[in-house]
Amino acid sequence: MINEDFISKRVGIIGGGQLGKMMINEAAKMGIFTAILDPSEDCPASCLANEKIVASFDDKEALLELAKKVDVLTCEFEHISTDALKVLEEKGYKVYPKSTSLKVIQNKYNQKKELQKYNIPLGDFIEIKKVHDIELAIEKFGYPAMLKSALGGYDGKGNSLIKTKEDISKAFTELNGDIMLLYLEKYIPYIKEISVLCCIGMDKEIAIYPVAENVHKDSILFETSVPAAISSSVEEKAKNIAREVCRIFDTVGIFCIEMFLTEDGEVLVNEVAPRPHNSGHYTIEGCITSQFENHIRAIVGLPLGKTDLIMPTVMRNILGEPGYSGETFVKGAYEALKVGGIYFHIYGKSETKPHRKMGHITAVGETVEQAKERALEASKYIKVISK
Repeated sequence: MINEDFISKRVGIIGGGQLGKMMINEAAKMGIFTAILDPSEDCPASCLANEKIVASFDDKEALLELAKKVDVLTCEFEHISTDALKVLEEKGYKVYPKSTSLKVIQNKYNQKKELQKYNIPLGDFIEIKKVHDIELAIEKFGYPAMLKSALGGYDGKGNSLIKTKEDISKAFTELNGDIMLLYLEKYIPYIKEISVLCCIGMDKEIAIYPVAENVHKDSILFETSVPAAISSSVEEKAKNIAREVCRIFDTVGIFCIEMFLTEDGEVLVNEVAPRPHNSGHYTIEGCITSQFENHIRAIVGLPLGKTDLIMPTVMRNILGEPGYSGETFVKGAYEALKVGGIYFHIYGKSETKPHRKMGHITAVGETVEQAKERALEASKYIKVISK
């Protein structure tokens, strides 16, 4: 007999990119209906969703239409009108993450102020309203320092590194400081970038994934390795911080807490994302329950799955090759799959452009080193270019 307790649940996803697609993959395994809203007719998730609404993310009528089709709404990115989501909540629709949590998180300055209020370890930061504010902050922080947009920004966009006095005005202008909300961060001389995924269940249970070690190139995630090459004390510290962050933002679903590890063993929170995260893609093959499955489980009220690592795992992003723009063409898949312990995911984006996230490779091995070697070998072959 079909278990109507959750099979009858209907999930709406705001956004039809790769994160939405991977959420739908997991929902489909459990027989859960999905509907998406995305402005692109051929977005990656469009081939899997049971229903789709083609409209702007800011279209309040379209958001209401989506809400009426489902039992619960979620999103694949943070930068959505929280006012529109609040209206839906007031009408009785369930939305995760909650609009109140999302409103704080999507403004990165306010996010840090909220974390600071609860004594979460952070680097020094200060709000910037004019060029002179940067000059005063630099006197305190020293060079280098990072100027950041409080709203929007991802994969290095919305950031400007200030190394000298000459960079100050340039950075302020580059980030449209006259009209945009900005803040300055003291540069943290970290030795590793790490992240922790946590999933918050409807009953407030928190499932914590292994600590991941991340490498970025040109501010875009290049590689994630699990388990991270850190001491047990640092691992415990990172997980405890992640758990506390989840308790601050009273909502349901997956969270990613990105952190810096300093030379003296200090763990400082960099950013919080209230959704499935690129650094968690390794969980699809690497963990008993993926980040996507646990997110779906959480928002429909199912028990959370185990987060144990099955074996050492490495994930590498597949980016659009430099010099190629236009209709997507994937080459080298046959050769890549001849490498042992390799899985690859192509997101189904119809157009490629340089450095766009087009897919990822996951490699498993007896050790992290073996998984890294396999990921490196496979990445030599698989390339995304244009026709």
